Amino acid sequence: MHRVPFHRPCLGPDEEREVVEVLRSGWITTGPKAKRFEREFAAYVGASHAVAVAHCTGALHLALYALGIGPGDEVITTPFTFTATAEAIAYLGARPIFVDIEPDGLNLDVSKVEALVATGRLKRLRALLPVHFAGQGCDMDRLLEIAKRHELKVVEDAAHAVGSRIQLAGRGMVKVGTIGDLSCFSFYATKNITTAEGGMVTTEDEALAHKIVVASLHGMNRDAWKRYDSTGSWYYEIDELGFKYNLSDVHAALGLAQLKRADEFQRRRAQIAHLYSEAFTGQAALQVPQAREGVEHAWHLYVLRLRAERLRVGRDAFVELLRQRGVSVSVHCIPLHLMRVYQDRYGYRPGDFPIAEDAYSRCLSLPIYPAMTDRDVEYVVDSVLATVREQSK
Repeated sequence: MHRVPFHRPCLGPDEEREVVEVLRSGWITTGPKAKRFEREFAAYVGASHAVAVAHCTGALHLALYALGIGPGDEVITTPFTFTATAEAIAYLGARPIFVDIEPDGLNLDVSKVEALVATGRLKRLRALLPVHFAGQGCDMDRLLEIAKRHELKVVEDAAHAVGSRIQLAGRGMVKVGTIGDLSCFSFYATKNITTAEGGMVTTEDEALAHKIVVASLHGMNRDAWKRYDSTGSWYYEIDELGFKYNLSDVHAALGLAQLKRADEFQRRRAQIAHLYSEAFTGQAALQVPQAREGVEHAWHLYVLRLRAERLRVGRDAFVELLRQRGVSVSVHCIPLHLMRVYQDRYGYRPGDFPIAEDAYSRCLSLPIYPAMTDRDVEYVVDSVLATVREQSK
């Protein structure tokens, strides 16, 4: 039986060469490779500043911290995301304010955001934290207009969105990374480019970038990492209490090699997404994802939704049947308001966000990554269609 894992990283001789170079240099923690990765990633997305960090969770934490978000403040975000998005808000003692997702998409419903903000009930609202879910860009024009009108900051959770572009009024097609006040990316093993573990914050604001640089390494001054090389000094100053979120040169080396192939990876993901959608469109039991008009989808995930009324089995059983055929799939995401900690701490309850709950009950993520062969893609398509045929009412 053919087997297709949910993900397999696309690593080759360039990645090996970059990592071996770091190992042979004798400098394996944060250093010149990490700084070069920052510069090259900033250039890739068109940002003025980029700060490499240990993971996207840390990027989100640092972004909110740099904006001064603190105890009692409120930040609007989506429940349809991984816990890190809301967790970073909670780290600072602030409250995540969930808003339901779009009926036809999986991103924040901007109309609902606008309606909630207009009520004036949120007395401590400081920021909006949209998630470009699966690599699909949010409606940033409208979110930015809401933010401007109500003097709010915008932090983008771009964990899924390396390479995504969004059409903006007056700017044309713009890569995610220069739209909100700060953008936070993930380079986790399954992401569009990987450093195994890692993240990045980008911004146009030099003061915010400096604050994040200092806070990311215990509050030491900007060049603290140089204190062990021939140009540095052993002396350092602690400017403020900070965190331990720096990215090592070993991880950054992977990122440098991956970044060179980012556009190639993006084209392959888009090709696979097209083949999936071509095969599944018209199937009464399946709802295929659609790229929003004015968005170049990054296709980090291909999220297929089942129409339960057309099938004899639910999502969980459908997933298991695919696994029995050798196709590994996943589910993204369990809405956060269904999690015990968000219920106990913030009072959220099942039923609060029905569109997110409906999407969760019907969705599954198919394998989509550049290392997939054409045979892999064909096998996933055949397995899904065969399962639909066997389980259709």
